[in-house]
Amino acid sequence: MFQQHPILPTNSLPIAIIGAGGIVKDAHLPAYALAGFPVIGIYDVDNTKAIALKNQFSFIEKNYTSLTDLITDATQKKAVFDLAVPANYICSVLEQLPDRAAVLIQKPMGESIKKALEIEKICKEKQFVSAVNFQLKFAPYCIAAKDIISQKLIGTVFDIELKVCVHTPWELWNFLYEKDRVEVLYHSIHYLDLVRSFLGNPKKVYASTIKHPNTKELAATRSCIILDYDEFTQARILTNHGHNYGLKHQESYLKIEGTKGAIKIKIGLSLDYPYGVPPTMEYIVLDDKKGWREIELEGGWFPHAFIGTMAALQNHYLDKKHPLIHSTADALETMLLVEKVYESSTNGGTLFKER
Repeated sequence: MFQQHPILPTNSLPIAIIGAGGIVKDAHLPAYALAGFPVIGIYDVDNTKAIALKNQFSFIEKNYTSLTDLITDATQKKAVFDLAVPANYICSVLEQLPDRAAVLIQKPMGESIKKALEIEKICKEKQFVSAVNFQLKFAPYCIAAKDIISQKLIGTVFDIELKVCVHTPWELWNFLYEKDRVEVLYHSIHYLDLVRSFLGNPKKVYASTIKHPNTKELAATRSCIILDYDEFTQARILTNHGHNYGLKHQESYLKIEGTKGAIKIKIGLSLDYPYGVPPTMEYIVLDDKKGWREIELEGGWFPHAFIGTMAALQNHYLDKKHPLIHSTADALETMLLVEKVYESSTNGGTLFKER
């Protein structure tokens, strides 16, 4: 009924993967298997990880023990480079890639706005066709939501709300315990990017991000973010990753309200993580007597959204008439918004003093 899937390239380009961590195992490779994208090779500084993935995913042609060798072979075969390395290694890897290459960079785009600007500078200087793997906007339900909105079924969008009240097992990502920024930079960044894809950049940002008493060793894991656009239009992002009281009252949803109707999506991935539950999607049009209608979804965030980020990059690389909505230039705007959120959290708020 509504579009849910990205346009796949007619002739898929080969992919060379740099990095063999959990996101590659759980999302990149399953997505490429579903889409039929060829993977010519994989490299990781920890070769045991690369070997394990090569054994698990038989369509990977070769495990490389040398990054230089992978880059050489990938360049000859005109492959797309898929960088899934820690954010602090992105720049050093980009510097080694050939000019004018097609490159997909795992989010975040560096761990600070300074690093994001450095990444963008390298991509421009080396004339890459480059994108950042902000994939939520490519999830089937988000593509369907865009289709509903483009058909004017719910009128003009004036309100977006994302709420996440879950128990996130942060111990799955040990590196986060050493970071000064956690929740917004590594999680709500997806929601900020998604809101931007619907409404563009906001005029004002109000935010507070705070620690949880049961995870004192981590930086902030709870956030309240308000994005104001005009006198009628607002987006809100509310996250609490410390709801460790069972699945019953966990919440994870995206709600979009328009002047003629609304959309409600359950983002199942975040619930009972890492197992997740199936996503659901409903929409309502005010003059439709049948009320809320459910849309049968064909996939979710993981791994299906990762098909879209690679497909869109390949399509744009092959033919510039195809838009690149997750380009590094656009991703830089999301990183700037992340920075404004942290600035608001640090500097905002009105002190209350009792009389």
